[in-house]
Formats: sequence, C-alpha cells, structure tokens
Amino acid sequence: MNVLSRCLLTAFTPLFCLPAILPVTLLLRPTPALAQTNTAARRAESLELNNRGQQLQVVGRYDEALELFEQALIIVREIDERQGEGVILNNIGEVYRTLGNYEQALTYLQQSLAVHQEIGDRRGQGVALNNIGLIYEALGQYEDALQYFRQSLTIRQDVGDRSGEGTTLNNMGWVYHALGQYQQALRNYWQSLAITREVGNRRVEGASLHNIGLAYEHLGDYELALDFYQQSLAIRQEIGDRQGEGITLTGIGVVYGKLGSFEQSLRYFQEGLSTSQEIGDRRMEGIALNNIGAIYSNQEQYGQALITYQQSLAIRQDIGDRRGEGTTLNNMGTVYDHLGQYENALDVYQQSLLIFQTIGDRSGEGNALNNIGTVYRKLRNHEQALATYQQSLVISQEIGDRAGEAVTLNNIGFVLEEMEETELAIVFFKQSVNQWETIRDDIRGLDTELQESFTDRVSVSYRRLADLLLQANRIPEAQRVLDLLRVQELDEYLQDVRSTTQTESGVDYWQIEEDLLALYQQVLADAVELQQLQEKAQTQGFDTLSIAEQQRLSELQAQSGDVQELFFAFRDRSEVDQAIRLIRESTQGQNLELDSYAQLQDELRAMPQRTVVLYPLILDDRLELVLVFPDAPPLRFPVAVTGAELNTTIIEFGQALTRPGSDIEPLAQQLYTWLIEPMEATLEQQRIEAIIYSPDGALRYIPLAALHDGENYLIQRFSLSHITADSLTDLTDAPRENQRLLAAACAECAFSFTVADSPYRFSDLPYTETEVTNLAAQFPNTSILLNQAFTLNDLQNRLGSYGIIHLATHAAFVTNAPQESFIVLGSGERISLQDIRRRWNLSHVGLVVLSACETAVGSTELGNGIEFLGLGYQLQSSGAQSVIASLWQINDGGTQVLMDAFYTALNNGYSKSAALQRAQIALITSNEVVLAGERGADYEITDLRTGQPLSQSGDLAHPYYWAPFVLIGNGL
Repeated sequence: MNVLSRCLLTAFTPLFCLPAILPVTLLLRPTPALAQTNTAARRAESLELNNRGQQLQVVGRYDEALELFEQALIIVREIDERQGEGVILNNIGEVYRTLGNYEQALTYLQQSLAVHQEIGDRRGQGVALNNIGLIYEALGQYEDALQYFRQSLTIRQDVGDRSGEGTTLNNMGWVYHALGQYQQALRNYWQSLAITREVGNRRVEGASLHNIGLAYEHLGDYELALDFYQQSLAIRQEIGDRQGEGITLTGIGVVYGKLGSFEQSLRYFQEGLSTSQEIGDRRMEGIALNNIGAIYSNQEQYGQALITYQQSLAIRQDIGDRRGEGTTLNNMGTVYDHLGQYENALDVYQQSLLIFQTIGDRSGEGNALNNIGTVYRKLRNHEQALATYQQSLVISQEIGDRAGEAVTLNNIGFVLEEMEETELAIVFFKQSVNQWETIRDDIRGLDTELQESFTDRVSVSYRRLADLLLQANRIPEAQRVLDLLRVQELDEYLQDVRSTTQTESGVDYWQIEEDLLALYQQVLADAVELQQLQEKAQTQGFDTLSIAEQQRLSELQAQSGDVQELFFAFRDRSEVDQAIRLIRESTQGQNLELDSYAQLQDELRAMPQRTVVLYPLILDDRLELVLVFPDAPPLRFPVAVTGAELNTTIIEFGQALTRPGSDIEPLAQQLYTWLIEPMEATLEQQRIEAIIYSPDGALRYIPLAALHDGENYLIQRFSLSHITADSLTDLTDAPRENQRLLAAACAECAFSFTVADSPYRFSDLPYTETEVTNLAAQFPNTSILLNQAFTLNDLQNRLGSYGIIHLATHAAFVTNAPQESFIVLGSGERISLQDIRRRWNLSHVGLVVLSACETAVGSTELGNGIEFLGLGYQLQSSGAQSVIASLWQINDGGTQVLMDAFYTALNNGYSKSAALQRAQIALITSNEVVLAGERGADYEITDLRTGQPLSQSGDLAHPYYWAPFVLIGNGL
C-alpha cells in the first residue's frame, strides 16, 4: 500500500476539537430594590462596580472584572441587598466558568441559585440554573446539564424571559450536539436564533449562528458551515465579543482543515489562540493548541505536533475539560500511529475512548474506535480491526456523520483487500466513494481551491477502487470510476459541470452487490437492536421486557453474536458466500453489463471509423491502460512504470516539445513504449483507425499525437480526439450543417492584463491576418473581424449566425482562478470562461478553434492538467460540439500553415478529427500528403522565435509546430 493510501486511513477522522460554543447568559442588572438600602451612595457604588465588571467581562478582561465583582459583592452583603447579591454571585461564577475553573464557578453559581430561591426571584433562578447547566456540560456530564437547562427553560418561559429562553434553547442544542443528535441540536439552534433575533440579543444570535455552522460541519456540509460561521463572526466582531470571536475563528479553521487547506486553517487557529491568550480564556486556548497540533500532524511535523498536543492536554486536564481531554489524547494517538509506535497509539486511543464513552460523546467514541481499528490493521490483526471499525461505522450511521462513515467504509475496504476478500472490499470502497460524492455535492458553492483540496484528499478512495476493479478484470466498472474521476476534477475546476445520471448516482452497483448491502444493513440494524435489548435487560431487569421484546432478544441472540463479531457473522452466512461466488463467476465472464458502459459501446459502434476509447490511470506503482471497444470486451494493460518516473518523463517531453530544434524522438519513443506499445498488437488486430483519449493527470499536458514508434508518429496511424469523460460528450451527434465561418484575428495584439493578481503580457501575431484571409478564400461564407474590429460586442452579436468560430488570438489559463481564464480580443478587451458560460450561446456551432492559446506544458512542476480540457469543456457546455486548442503557443507562421491545411481538408468533406490528422501529417511529411486531391504548396515563412526563414515546409516536421493542436469533444 502506498503512502497516500496509509494517510487516508487516519487523515479524515475528526482530529479537531469541536468547540462547545456556549454564550454568556443574559446577566441580570441590579434592580431598583437596591435603592431601598440604607445608603444611596453605597447602592450607586455597587451598581457602578457591577456594570463596569460586566463591560470588562464582555471584552475578556476577566481578572479586572473579578476584582470589581468582588468589591460589589462586599457592598451588597454589607447593605443586605439579597437580589443584588444573587446577581453578582452569578457574575463571579460566570467569570470562573469562562476561565475553566469549574469547581469555583459551581460554588458561586449554587450560592446565586440559593439566594434567588430564598427571595422568590424566578427570573434570577432561570439564569443561575442555566449557568449551572453550562458547568455540567463543560465537565461532560450531559444528563445533569440537560436537567438544569430544562428547569431553566421552564422558568424562563413562565416569566416571559424571551431572551433567556433563546439562550437556554441554544445551550440545550449544544448538549444534543455533543451527544451526536445533530438534527435535534439544529432544531434547538433554530428556535434560539428566531427568539434572539426577535428580541435583538446580538450576543446569543452570534452564538446560535456559530452552533448551526458547527452542526452542518459535523454533518459534512462544509459550505453551509462556513456560511453560518462567517455570519457569526461578523456579529461577534461588531459587538466586541472577543471570546466568541476567538471561538468562531477556530471553527472556521476546523472547516478549512477538513477541506485539506491546512495553511488557511493554521492562520485561523493561530489567530484564535492569540485571542484566547489575550483574554485569558483557558478552555479556548486548549482548543486552539489542539487544533494547531492537528495541522502540524497533517504536515508531518510530528515532533512539533506532540509538543503542542501536550500543551493542550495539560490545560484541558487542569480545567476539567473531559471532552477536550479525550480529543487531544485521540490526536496524540494519530501521531504515535504515524511514527509506528503502535503500542503508545493504542494506549492513548483507549484512554480517549474511555472518556468519550463515560461522557456519552458518540462522535468522539466513533472517531476513537476508527483509529483503534487502524492500529489493529497495521498490526495485521484483521479480526480485531474489523470488529472496531464495525463499531465505529454503527455510530457514524446512527449520528449522521457522513465523513466519518466514508472514512470507516474505506478502511474496512483496505482490511478486506488484505484478507483477499476482493469482492467485499470493492463493495465497501463503492460505499465510501458514494458517500464522498454526497458530501461533494454539498460543497459546490465553495472556492475552487477548497473543492480541489477536498477532492485531492478523497480521490485515493476512487483510485483504490479503480485499481481493485482493474485487478479483478472488472474493466467496465473501472472505466466508470475513471470517468467519475474526470468529472470530479472538471467539476471542481469549473464548478458548473452538467449533471448526468452517472455523476448523480456515483458508482454503480451490481444487483448482487445491492442485495449484499441490504443484507449487511439489516445485520447492522439487528446488532444495534440486540445491544439495546441486552442493555435494557441488564439495567432494568429481564422481566421489564415485553413478551415481544423477549422473543426478539431470543431471535437475535440465536442468529448473531455481539456487535464486535458482527462482520464475521455476516461473512459466514450462506447467502453472502453464494453472492460472492456469483460475483466472481459473473464478472470473470463480464456477463453483467452496466447500462452506462453498454451505452458507450453503442456510440462507438455508430462511429464512421473503427474507434476505441483509451483511459490511462496513473498509480503510484504502475500505469494502467483501459481500452473500451465497440464490439469486444474491454481490456486492461498494466504497465510497469511508477507514477514518479512517468511524471519526470512527461516534464522532459513537454520541455522538449517547446524547442523546435530538440531531439524529440527518444522521449517520444519512451512514452510510446509505456502508453501504446502494450496494446499495439490488439489495436492492429481490431483494425482500429481512431482513438478517443481521456487522459489522466499530467498526461493532459502532452499530445498523444507526438508519440513515436521508431518510424512514425502516432498521428500518422490514428486520428485522435480528446474527451474529459464520455458521460460529458455526445460522441455520435452528426456534424452541424451550418458551415458559415466567422474568422477573428488579433494581429496587432500587444496587450497587458492583470488577472487574479497575476500579470499577463502578449505580443503581436502578424500571421493571424494571413491565416483568416486564407480561410475566407477557402470558405466563401466567411466573415472576418480583424484587430480593432474584433470587439466583444460585435463577436457576441454574430455568434448565432455561424457554424464555425475561428479565433486567431491569445488565450490564457489562470490556474489560481480558473473561471477567470480568458481569450484576448483585437480591441484590447478580454472575455473570461465565466462570461462565456453566462453570455455565449453556441448551440448552432459545430467547431470553435482557438489557434494561439497555451498551457504550462514546459513547467518543471505538473498539476493535473485539467485547465486545458476545462477550457474545451466550457466552450462545449455553451453549446459547441467540439473545440480545437493548443497546448502551447507556437510559431505564428506555423499555425497559419497548419490551419490552411486543416480547413482545406475540412472543406472537402473530412471529419474534424480526420481533417486535423491530415493537416498534421502534411507538416510532418513536407506536404507529401494529398489534401482533397491537390498537392499542398510549400510555404515561405519566418520562425518568429529565431528570426530565420523556414525555406521549405519540411522544416515544420518537428512536433513543436503541429502537435500542440488538440481536438476536444465530438470528432465527426
């Protein structure tokens, strides 16, 4: 198993402490009864001290606030002002609670409650009961906390204290939240929010908004979580709630961490730490240190992570924060796990688990169980690993923790793979992938960078699933997973990829697999029910069970052991064994065809040329090639080349392609050996004429056409087209009949732009004028827009009247803001991909040609190359059937030559892919290819890079001149 796969087993567990966001309750001010004391001056003094203390408390100056409250307490006791005494005792208790001194806080709050009960002050009782509930919540004694909150809520509703009612509802919501009852928590939070907005309690409104965000975060809806956190932060900063501000900054950092954006996460955590230390909030300081430690751990700075965790643990143990203590112990376990210190990891995980079970924290319990399972898996104790994973899965499903469920399903898949239970492993990986898909659907509105970081983290599950399917020779299913990966990457890049049945449903299941899943879920439900009945019988007595419950308990005990043995009880069932045998028999013969795969084969059969679809998959230890045929079973070809070695060659090849004089053939032949040679005999045997290519990762940066077999380039044997994913391209739509051509050129194109904080500078393209003039000579119905006449308004007004749009101009990919990638116009304007999607209707357009765009093909660091195919897809999504664009900016005159040859072939009846192929061959072979019955002419042009003349077109044979042009989409 590679390193990335190992990281997945623990990296997605909720490593960050989820802060208990509990608002300071509505504090009572001294009443006019204070005026009846024997000294008006003393009354005024105590009132002033209390008010100043409250102001200092709000801004986090707790030591100063305590000093003033204690002075005020002396005065009200001296003048025997009982109600004022109760108020100030409450305020002192609240300061100690905030500082994490719960024992002292409880002492003062209980004194406050006693005073209010003695004088019959119902409103004051509601406040004190609420705040005592906060103490028990902080100590992890959730049932006690709920008891006090319910008493407080009843009183506050009776006396009409609407603001206090909102506060207590919010706090009750947090307890339900800590117990993993997220939907009940949300109901409380929303009730609280409605009341606090009604009465204008901004402080509690900020807390309720934060807690709503926290609930959505736990439910895996990170986009909604960030939205509510930002609303909360704005309010807390506006009213000067320093404690609340620090809490919400930490919450935002947690979401960024879960999305994989660790640098942003660390900035928020450090800001939250600074705030908590500044105001003396020890509980929040412990939370911030814990979360910073989690970032260090994710960045593999394990020594620093342990130091930071130990600082957090010391604080949490000192203030009695049991939930926080369990979280930090759990996180320390992940560090020991990464360091291979498995005994230490198990020790702290078990300590963490015991704490979570004691206080009833279901989320923390599920997380700790998942991590314990991972240690057992690494120790090769598969039986124990499955048992603990199983317990974790039950909890995740029970509380609705989608991310936790996806992690554990993934981890069960790894254990089953190691146990050589491949068929079952595939089922669990499919479940994991489909759970990730539901989360991805909910974060489509987030920034592209965040979506990409999340996809990078979870894509290991997809690739592992595809890997297992390929090894099992279940190629149609693997092809669908690869297709889904392509859609994923586009979706995160463009944020508006259209949905299809495939992408909405995630990964398909066989009917047999669905039956297995249904049986497994029933076994899960039975195990939970059994556990509940056993616990009831043990705690309340067997005789308290009804006759039906006693019968059900007997049935469940007869058919299964306890929950820890659940998986093996499931696996040992005869129907499970039979289903697995049927899957093996069926998939070996490929007897069960997926609808989506059958549809792809139908499209391939309708192609005019004998066509295959090629899916490469780059894995750490090898390259997998998947070929989909029109009328034959799909085939896979594993190639013994590591991902690192392949990427190094891609970089070298990309750099050589951009140098016209480079010796390109050795690298071109090496890539041919890996990408084509393994299936060469099969392609010949099947008489293949055309390849539809869906490249993976860095392979998108290089043209397949430029691969060389030692005698010829690949384009000399096959016509080629690219697709992002077959589910996003209509491969067999007939060419659109409208052949009117709009040719726009930016010959005078020396413009500069700053886009997304990056400068872009462009030079003139003098040959583009000749290029569009030649097009007009070949196509009588051509309209030309040149230089200043090439305006955005004129271009957009004409789009609906032409079937071919040819833009001889610059285009740029803005990698850090993909929607801002743009095309330059002769007027000096630019249009972005986002504007194209919104404004352009290309439903009548069969082809868009961009003859001067480029990507970072010569870079020394490769991304996933999605920006290039993303440009083509964005134009397709606006209605165009297909797009031709270039991977790098080439010689201006060479482009003119190739485009002349391309349009000559297109004008004489060749398909788009065949016309591009013939044009490229024309340059390779010094125009010894007959285009439409006539021999092409030689060209006299100047190489703009060297300034030297290219005396004969034979000088254009280097792939630098012809290979960058790639057809994306429908090639007919």
